[in-house]
Amino acid sequence: MKEKMVLVVLVFMTFTTCVLADAEKCAPFLGRWALFVPDGASWLEVKQADGYIDADLLWYGGSVVPVADVYLDGEQLVVTRVQRDVMEKDEKGKALRTQTRTELYTFMFYGDQLVGKHINPARNGKGVEVSTFTGRKIPDLPPAPDLSKLNYGEPIQLLNGTDLSGWELMGDNSVNGWSVVDGVLVNNPVQEEGKPHVHYGNIRTTAEFEDFNLLLDVNVPKGSNSGIYLRGIYEVQIADTYGRDVDSHNMGAIYSRITPVVAAEKPAGEWQKLDITLCDRYVTVILNDTKIIDNQPLLGVTGGAITACEFIPGPIYLQGDHGKVSYRNMVLRPILKN
Repeated sequence: MKEKMVLVVLVFMTFTTCVLADAEKCAPFLGRWALFVPDGASWLEVKQADGYIDADLLWYGGSVVPVADVYLDGEQLVVTRVQRDVMEKDEKGKALRTQTRTELYTFMFYGDQLVGKHINPARNGKGVEVSTFTGRKIPDLPPAPDLSKLNYGEPIQLLNGTDLSGWELMGDNSVNGWSVVDGVLVNNPVQEEGKPHVHYGNIRTTAEFEDFNLLLDVNVPKGSNSGIYLRGIYEVQIADTYGRDVDSHNMGAIYSRITPVVAAEKPAGEWQKLDITLCDRYVTVILNDTKIIDNQPLLGVTGGAITACEFIPGPIYLQGDHGKVSYRNMVLRPILKN
């Protein structure tokens, strides 16, 4: 009996030592990371609770999602993500054939620099595509700002009601679907049946901004979709979601990050008002005179961000590659820093 007790104690001590050792190895990876990937931006958060490590990943576009697996392999952190690609659809858009691939991400420190590697199996099953990138720890958020004490500069009219002066098309090979019609900025990405898909471009302001308040009117046709990127990194979702339960992909949400507390969108085809304040990595969104996001923290960039850095000025950019949308009365007031 005494021998069994000694054995249990030894096993417990060994297990505890392993957990502590793993915790020490894991500690440098914990937190939120800006990932500087080729031609885009990504984000990773590594968390530890109850002896386990977990992670969420944003890889280029789309949503922030939990990873399939995350573990330590020696000195490196390994993350896996399962991708399901639709290879064939029927006439109604239902998936007939899908392909599942497991992507691998590894992270290691070289001195103080976090370096990542993305290993992506080729879709044709022949080899892998490998890319490298770097990561930078995102500083902790400051306390939420007192919005009642903010001072603003002179208002800036972003739309002149005549032409696209002050805006430029994004993407070298993109087609411009944007124009000014009767004083309104309109995106009309027409796709002709039976012809190759046309890739329409987003547009951005030539000017760049830090923190600000942005007022605008937007009109979304039935089933359509767009987005307003604050400083080019945080997307305020623009979509026909009238009548749906609140979700982080609905009208006025910070895409896949912050869910509105209440649904305040109007039916498709009606003009809607947005009042957005971005300050110190906190955001407030008022939709149709209803506050749907109240001074909430931004934990990282959203899919489609033009950079992973949250601490530099950036443009307002509008999604033009999704669907038809119209904007008017777009006025920005910069926040004056003390």
